[in-house]
Amino acid sequence: MSTLPNMKSALSKNCVDFIDDDKIQGLIGKPADPADPVEAREVMAKSVAKEPLTVEESAVLINCDDPELVEEIFATARQLKRDVYGNRIVLFAPLYIGNHCVNDCSYCGFRRSNKDAVRRTLDAGEVQQQIHALEDKGHKRLILVFGEHPMYGAEFIAETVRMVYETRKGKGEIRRVNINAAPLDQDGYKIVKEAGIGTYQVFHETYHHETYASVHPAGTRKGDYLWRLDGLSRAWEVGLDDVGIGALFGLYDWRFEVLGLVTHARYLMDRFNCGPHTISFPRLRPASNVQLDEQWMVSDYDFKRLVAILRLSVPYTGMILTAREPAELRNEIMGFGVSQIDAGSRIELGGYTEVGDAQQQYSEKEQFELGDIRSLDEVIQQLAVEGYIPSFCTACYRLGRTGEEFMEFAIPGFIERLCTPNALSTFQEYLVDYASPATRAAGEKLIRKMLAEMPDNKRKEELIRRMEQIRTTDERDLYF
Repeated sequence: MSTLPNMKSALSKNCVDFIDDDKIQGLIGKPADPADPVEAREVMAKSVAKEPLTVEESAVLINCDDPELVEEIFATARQLKRDVYGNRIVLFAPLYIGNHCVNDCSYCGFRRSNKDAVRRTLDAGEVQQQIHALEDKGHKRLILVFGEHPMYGAEFIAETVRMVYETRKGKGEIRRVNINAAPLDQDGYKIVKEAGIGTYQVFHETYHHETYASVHPAGTRKGDYLWRLDGLSRAWEVGLDDVGIGALFGLYDWRFEVLGLVTHARYLMDRFNCGPHTISFPRLRPASNVQLDEQWMVSDYDFKRLVAILRLSVPYTGMILTAREPAELRNEIMGFGVSQIDAGSRIELGGYTEVGDAQQQYSEKEQFELGDIRSLDEVIQQLAVEGYIPSFCTACYRLGRTGEEFMEFAIPGFIERLCTPNALSTFQEYLVDYASPATRAAGEKLIRKMLAEMPDNKRKEELIRRMEQIRTTDERDLYF
């Protein structure tokens, strides 16, 4: 469906190319007249009703350039965020396991031709040290990151996941392990699923065929557009129904990439009756020996627009805002519909023990530069002051509420009955076990406010009882 010849490899011969470059390009072509405000507001009203948008409807919002209309998009995204996810923000940390890579992606500090990159794979003892350091800070949710290399196959990933779950220190434990790695074949997905992973992320980087080919040299598995595009469909086909998609903004026109993500989400929904669990939208950042193409770099204003438009396009889907972005911008964009952020992140191999919270970065040891290097406690304190509930909840995954079951917006009262209570109890754990005095004070104040606003019922009574258990005993991991 692209404008380029689509040469299928032996790997991708049965893969479906559902990205139509010509169609998307036509939708984002500058309209002869300004976007129709009436049509744009009708699209926004559909979003508020929690109905996913078509690609064409998302394009209507993309083509809204009038500042007043853009402000309406921002306001509608804030409303949808409150309606669907409440004021919870789920927290996690990335853990890089190995950065050997057979690919030569032009934008990545880990590409194989970068001779300055420090290559490393953590051994079992080093992984355990990283986990202990993360548990000492209070983390409960991780995403493990692997380069694309034969040594990081499905068995290796699964073994690492099991090790993470088994590694505990004091009251610390990792309760959910997500994966960011190369797409696997069906047998590989079965192996990692059996290890108990959470979400499996595969970012397509850019959906634009010509750009994809230019930044991913042929001859590598990542150079095969269709194999990667089909990656999460293969996961679904073997029952791994918790997947995450993403694009790297700054490789091509941000408007095209937004519609590529919407197209991908709708394809999964149409084929498997459920869209992706999460969407990520990282912006290209400086990296070791990488030259950035200024033509496609996304301004802060357009970045805010794309986040808000994605929120309105896929009300069902969690949205992840990473520490690539500076703290000030993250704080602003959080309200547009973000449901997950990382905090206290280190992206060097071994960074949590060898660098810790030091406010310094080492480009030769990183895939890219971070914009927000605040500690977990600093991030949590600011969230609490601004009225967000920092959440480490893992209840849905562990109780089997994934895939279609995870469509929380579709279940009346889901947030009130389950999400908010679970968020508050995990937040209480953090305050008692790990928080600094200032963070604990801010957190307890927020908890009192949230409890006062909750309706009086048996669920609230049980939540209060459990919160007191956490404060006064060693009881932990109490969830609905």
